[in-house]
Order: sequence, then structure tokens, then C-alpha cells
Amino acid sequence: MFYGIDPTYILVIAGALLCLLAQNNVTSTYSRYSRVQSRTGMTGAMAAERILRANGIYDVRVEHIQGNLTDHYDPSAKVLRLSDTVYGSTSVAAIGVAAHECGHAIQHQTGYVPLKIRGSLVPVANLGSRLCWPLIVLGLFFSYTFVQAGIIMFCAVVLFQLVTLPVEFNASSRALQILGDSGMLYQDEISSTKKVLGAAALTYVASVASSVLQLLRLILLFGNRRDD
Repeated sequence: MFYGIDPTYILVIAGALLCLLAQNNVTSTYSRYSRVQSRTGMTGAMAAERILRANGIYDVRVEHIQGNLTDHYDPSAKVLRLSDTVYGSTSVAAIGVAAHECGHAIQHQTGYVPLKIRGSLVPVANLGSRLCWPLIVLGLFFSYTFVQAGIIMFCAVVLFQLVTLPVEFNASSRALQILGDSGMLYQDEISSTKKVLGAAALTYVASVASSVLQLLRLILLFGNRRDD
């Protein structure tokens, strides 16, 4: 199994290709609609401020962060950080991304259950991502128990990614609803924004699929092994 060509590598390659395709898709989609300016002339930062206040959220700051599509909401600090391409941009893509991050802030404010579950899994997932592979490598040289522990740790990572899916889809759904109801974007602009958020959501789907394929590979490789 450990010499020559390992046929299970096709699972790793398939997962990597899915992630690459999804990332290329979101990059090209965002690039396309970042050139479409909203008719309201509102920037991503302005849209975020308006959405937060309209939902009664006054304790979340909107800050500028460097990078491209590094936007995120930090629930521990109650800070919504918008990237270079979103914060000051008036494009429909930028407003959509800003609204999506506001969706997470609203989830936090309203106690959205999947977000709470994801938050509780963060320490376990972080530990799992750090320890799974070292444990599996130790298991190859010592006890199979290490391999089992490594696979369990990897399962925690997969579980975290699975729980992330409804959180991200819900944030996008909230964003599109808010943008439509508030009049910050016109209906044709909403359609463009939906494409941007849909492409972003696919990156999470691809990440989950890649991890599940990797987990399947680990099970195929080590499922029947036992300590001598």
C-alpha cells in the first residue's frame, strides 16, 4: 500500500481540483461584478453600517482590513472587517459581500443555533487540524491507536466544515433579503449579487467535499489495519 502508486490519491486529487475550480469561479465572478457599480452609489462600508443599524446592532464596529476577499465577522471582538476590494467599493459585488458579513453579525445577535454550534466546535476543530496528521504519522511507526486518534481528530474538522455550510448559506440568504427589502440594490443588481454570493458558497461546499474525500481515503488506507 505504501510503495508505488497509491490509487487512493485520486480522492485527494479530486478534492484539490474541486477546491481549485471553486476558488477560480469565485475569483472570476467577483472580478466581473466588482466592475458593475451600484446605482445607489453606496460603498460596502456604508451598506454594512446601514444594515447593522437597521437591525438594532450598535455594538459592532465596521473596520477596514487589508487583502482581497479577506472579509469576515469576528464575534468575539464584535468587529466586521471589510477588505480593500469591499470597504470603499461601490460595486454590487462589494455591497453583497458586506451584506453577507452583516448576516453573520445578525446571526450572532439573534442567537442563530448553527452559529452557536460552530462556535463551540472551533477549539475542537483547531486542535483536530493541528494534531490529526502528526498522530497518523506516529501511528505508522508505533501503535495503530495513534492512527485511530488522528482519524477522529480529522472527523472533528469535517464536522466543523459541515456545520459551517448552513451558517454561510443562511448569511447569504439574509443578505439578499435585506438588500432587496431595503432598496439598497435594484432587482437586477440583486441578481448579480446573488451570483457572487452563490460562487462564494460553492467554495465552502468544495472544501467540505475535499475533506470528506480525504476522510474516505484515510478509512480506505487504515480501516483494516490493526496493531501486530
